[in-house]
Amino acid sequence: MSKNKYLAVFTSVAKRVEAQNLARSILDQRFAACVQISEIESLYHWNGNIQNDTEYRVMFKTDVNHYAQLEQAIREVHPYELPAIYALPMEAIDPAFAAWVDENLEEL
Repeated sequence: MSKNKYLAVFTSVAKRVEAQNLARSILDQRFAACVQISEIESLYHWNGNIQNDTEYRVMFKTDVNHYAQLEQAIREVHPYELPAIYALPMEAIDPAFAAWVDENLEEL
């Protein structure tokens, strides 16, 4: 079991097509090995009001060495004024899956 090298990086966007375009852009640059898109309901404070919107959570599977490039690439195309971009470490990962992630990331 590999540890702590791999990340799940998250952001969210308003439209499915934005999520799909973001996913393809990141995959084309090989900053993530896999991208998953999920429809979610978001409630949050914005401009003094509580908003309730349907959004699309985009999760990128990558490693710590690609995080800075991935974050910058997300920022360059993200439609939000203040995008939430955050990462969670994969505390445990199957070795075969970890090898697949490594094979599908840009060589640094």
